[in-house]
Amino acid sequence: MKERVIIGMSGGVDSSVAAYLLKEQGYDVVGVTMKLRNNDDFEKDSGRDNCCSLSAVDDARRVCSKLGIPFYVMNFTEIFEQKVVNYFIDEYFKGRTPNPCIACNKYVKFDALLKKAEALEAKYVATGHYARITHDENLGRCLIKKSATAAKDQTYVLYNLLQNQLEHILMPLGGYTKEETRRIAAELDLEVADKPDSQEICFVEDNDYGKFLEQKRGQHIKPGKFLDIKGNILGTHKGIVHYTVGQRKGLGIALGKPMFVVDIIAEKNQVILGEENEVFKNELIAINTNFIPFDQLQNPMRVKAKIRYSAKESDAWAIPITENRIKLIFDEAQRAITPGQAVVFYQDDYLIGGGVILK
Repeated sequence: MKERVIIGMSGGVDSSVAAYLLKEQGYDVVGVTMKLRNNDDFEKDSGRDNCCSLSAVDDARRVCSKLGIPFYVMNFTEIFEQKVVNYFIDEYFKGRTPNPCIACNKYVKFDALLKKAEALEAKYVATGHYARITHDENLGRCLIKKSATAAKDQTYVLYNLLQNQLEHILMPLGGYTKEETRRIAAELDLEVADKPDSQEICFVEDNDYGKFLEQKRGQHIKPGKFLDIKGNILGTHKGIVHYTVGQRKGLGIALGKPMFVVDIIAEKNQVILGEENEVFKNELIAINTNFIPFDQLQNPMRVKAKIRYSAKESDAWAIPITENRIKLIFDEAQRAITPGQAVVFYQDDYLIGGGVILK
């Protein structure tokens, strides 16, 4: 028997098959579902298939029973509320568009869960992410490599991982395609084999951000002014939390031509609108950067960068400004560079690092 590994079980097909693969490799596997919501929210989510629902816990428990591995539910509600939910809310009220999944990875899955694993004398934490962790002997560092299939690569959400974490993380699905994962689950007769992937933020019902934010801090949502890029008043918006850079639909204003959100100025409660060409920018500033092959970017570096999870990689120069701040200059203008989103950069198949878009 190899070392003990705690695997985060979301109730989905990916983590289920990852648990099976680890067991086949001889690890002492323990399945854990992280309880991220309070009991009232759990009840509210009972009919939804996401990683925070009661149905997900039940699915994970059944999978572990079938695989013959122990299963536990661990309570992470407090840190999830503080580091993920509150962060999500605060960012929107600052006029930014956050990525809560990256915050969850950073503070919950690969920090709090890793600490729990140590307390249970487990050497590793594992997940069902499609990514590969390798070790470079020359650098003396762990590296993150794209998964075997670009269609399912999830390295974008992993740029925040630190070396002392990477040494204790396993991602057994990095060499598999999604189709292969589902086929393995079907061969094992797992009920989750055909379970669809969750496409929404787990704590936002119906993916309605505006409604969620109004419920949390409704009294702070105030109407303000739509302006054009020259400062002319165009109309009234219903609150900056309802908008994101690049948005065209649902603006609630008719101007006789397509208009897009090009900026949000939170301190003035203003939403700036422009034509589509005004949504494109060549540069951005990223803060809170983290790098995988080295501690800090010392010199300008040629990279391929993604400004959001679904974006294509684009050629750019990454230029250091301060210890945790860089400028990215793209060869071609990018549409809707959005403050609050992560920008992540690569060389070949390797994740170099990333940061949070400031402007």
